[in-house]
Amino acid sequence: MPDKAQASDTTGGVEAVERALRVLDCFEPGDTGLSLKEVADRSGVNKATILRLSVSLEKFGHITRDAEGLFHLGPSLWRLGSVFRQNLRMGPIVRPVLASLVSATGESASFYVQRGNSGVCLYRVNSHRLARDHVEEGEIIPLSMGSSGQVLDAYSLREGKQATNIRKAGYYLSLGERDPDVAGLSVPVLGLEGELLGAVSLSGLRVRFSESVIDDYRAAVLDAAHQIRAEIGEI
Repeated sequence: MPDKAQASDTTGGVEAVERALRVLDCFEPGDTGLSLKEVADRSGVNKATILRLSVSLEKFGHITRDAEGLFHLGPSLWRLGSVFRQNLRMGPIVRPVLASLVSATGESASFYVQRGNSGVCLYRVNSHRLARDHVEEGEIIPLSMGSSGQVLDAYSLREGKQATNIRKAGYYLSLGERDPDVAGLSVPVLGLEGELLGAVSLSGLRVRFSESVIDDYRAAVLDAAHQIRAEIGEI
């Protein structure tokens, strides 16, 4: 049986992905498990396609099947929902901490999150100095480059000697990786279950990141990360 026709959509997209999302969207509050027929009837996706899609959805934890063959939403959706809720509520927590970090060091402070194979500057407070590292919220950075990218990479992909060393140290100092004149020091912010929420980063002109201040900068960024984690844990 072919999939039921859906409302016309001219925005483009990937048909297989849309079918998988229709399967997920068919679940409603109060469902204690759906049969294959119920999923097909609600989603408009035929049974054979649902069974094929469910292999990948189960693999990534978005769907589970019980001993009776009933479909349930999987634990990965809870994790994604938790991350979404935290991101919505993090602004009032993170911005004041970044502002305090800027006041204490005179350098710019950021909070980066991982999105796929990139990092995104979610929150930023730029230094008041005329000579500074200036970044806008929403800017995208590659992983494995610069202090924030290296930290996000190490605590998400967790592969290789570099990642192991970063996790062991608990921070990463970048001197001229992203820009020869810019330095940065980043620390991960981990959730209550050890999941990566993001990275706090302090950045500025490389000439100001001298050996005499690095220890103080590291302590300040670590303290900022601890503050954010503690307050998020109360949400």
